[in-house]
Amino acid sequence: MGAPYFKIKDDLRRRQVAVFSSNYALYADLSHRVMLTLMEIAPSVEVYSIDEAFIDMSGVSNCIPLDTFGRQIRSQVLKNTGLTVGVGIAPTKTLAKLANLAAKTWRKTGGVVDLSDSNRQRKLLSLMPVHEIWGVGRRISKKLELMGMKTALQLADCSLWVIRKHFNVVLERTVRELRGESCLEFDEFAPTKQQIICSRSFGQRITQYSDMHQAVCAYAERAAEKLRAERQYCCVISVFMRTSPHAANEAFYGPQASGRLTTPSNDTRDIIRVAINALDRIWKAGFRYMKAGVMLSDFFSQGVAQLNLFDEYQPQPNSNALMQVIDRINHSGRGAVWFAGQGIQKNWAMKREMLSPGYTTRYSDLPIVK
Repeated sequence: MGAPYFKIKDDLRRRQVAVFSSNYALYADLSHRVMLTLMEIAPSVEVYSIDEAFIDMSGVSNCIPLDTFGRQIRSQVLKNTGLTVGVGIAPTKTLAKLANLAAKTWRKTGGVVDLSDSNRQRKLLSLMPVHEIWGVGRRISKKLELMGMKTALQLADCSLWVIRKHFNVVLERTVRELRGESCLEFDEFAPTKQQIICSRSFGQRITQYSDMHQAVCAYAERAAEKLRAERQYCCVISVFMRTSPHAANEAFYGPQASGRLTTPSNDTRDIIRVAINALDRIWKAGFRYMKAGVMLSDFFSQGVAQLNLFDEYQPQPNSNALMQVIDRINHSGRGAVWFAGQGIQKNWAMKREMLSPGYTTRYSDLPIVK
């Protein structure tokens, strides 16, 4: 269970705990370096998230023991990035996730757990509670425990007929995976995103419309930039904001509004226009807002969408060329070019007073050797 920093900062200081603000640029860069290292070593890599990847190890055991290969992966990632990783090896993705959890939890494993052997699979499953299984949420795990299934092994040994009767095909697939039957395909190429969300908590509560206007403009611009990186166009732009649900003596307010472009676009100007229109429909004075965000959805690939001659808003002339220039400039230094609606003094921006240096992303943060 997490806790706000201000509530535990004295205890952290007393225990000499190092605390850092989030540095998204640094995390993304290190993630990219880890994934590149994996791609250099392994035949096929599926990037699952910023800090997880699946590797297809088919045929590797013909050349080298899988446990040894796993340790080579750890060693190479550590050498290239300075990061330690856990390696879980198994015949299915679900078992591999459990093996990875064990590799990171128990030091005696040395960071690598190989579940190729069925006896080792059953031993680990007997030690794992059901709520640790990939895809088993809190509600399902509570129901499983009420039915007498408290460990992953008990779930794996349960009749598929019982699972189908009380749950759904997703959990049945999980059970099959726990038994060593691969049901989740290996996807080397990431699927096209269905939505893009840009959202942040504010450094201080927002009470003025002008501050919220700036924040929504900034989030819309960042979302549009991500959309272009995906080479997609969107039709639906949604804006949401909320007050703190835990604030004493303050009513909660968490509205959302959407707007639709008649012509799919990835032009920041179009997305900001619709986002601000949505904001105007839900803004209410008298509240202290703690968070807001912009979500893009209903995507189209380039050249797929059909234009309408009678649309009120036609595509901006030279839109693609302009956006490419802006992206190219900002790639060299984020925020070099921005839209005026974001404002200059962003008092609402997330506070990152304990930001760790961007050693790999900013020349000014490089350590000086004397």
